[in-house]
Amino acid sequence: SIEREAALRCGVMAPEDTTTPNEIDDPVYRTGMIELLGVLAYGEITACERLAEDAKMAPDLQTRVEITAMEASEFRHFVQLRDRLVELGEDPYAVMTTFTDTFDRFHHQTAPADWLEGLVKAYVGDGLAADFYREIAAYLDADTRALVLETLSGTGSSEFVIDAVRRAIEDDPKVGGRLALWGRRLMGEALSQAQMVVAERDALSAVLVGGVDHPGMDLAGIGRMFTRLTEGHAARMEKLGLAA
Repeated sequence: SIEREAALRCGVMAPEDTTTPNEIDDPVYRTGMIELLGVLAYGEITACERLAEDAKMAPDLQTRVEITAMEASEFRHFVQLRDRLVELGEDPYAVMTTFTDTFDRFHHQTAPADWLEGLVKAYVGDGLAADFYREIAAYLDADTRALVLETLSGTGSSEFVIDAVRRAIEDDPKVGGRLALWGRRLMGEALSQAQMVVAERDALSAVLVGGVDHPGMDLAGIGRMFTRLTEGHAARMEKLGLAA
């Protein structure tokens, strides 16, 4: 299917036909799905706010415009998720509000000191979180999975971020060491946040681990998932010219 091919391109092996036609009516599955859409929507709107602040620290107009373009892309993703929640009969803002403490704590702990740290956070930190949610998306119904994969597809500015970070390192090699440490910190904080989100949500956990009629991950599968997350992070750091 198209959804499975998209998942494979993202490094996620989506299981074939793991959902049933009436699965969306299952109350536990529906709650988990709503929670996932809510956490993604809140993540997108907070990304908009964060990028707006990062743009203010940009060293020149071109960089400010590029960061603003990233912000606009995040907002388009937010609108898609918000509208889907409305279609499902949910109040999107009520759903999102339940995640404010977790996200605000994460962003407080990972506030960038300058525009370069902001770019690395947008590319590395958000990329790691997106990989995690793609893993969960592999166990969603086809329509919801397609929406999630689309909204996690990135801002289209990865080349700009890579070029900007690599140029900064060329101009001042010391920047590379500082940003490498920052990237490792982001990985730890992002993994902790993702684990916390799932651990605090029984229905969302149920989507990931599955049930009798809805196969999910076993312990070995969860271990392989974290291996994939680590490998994806290392690959992004390498593209930036940073040691993982």
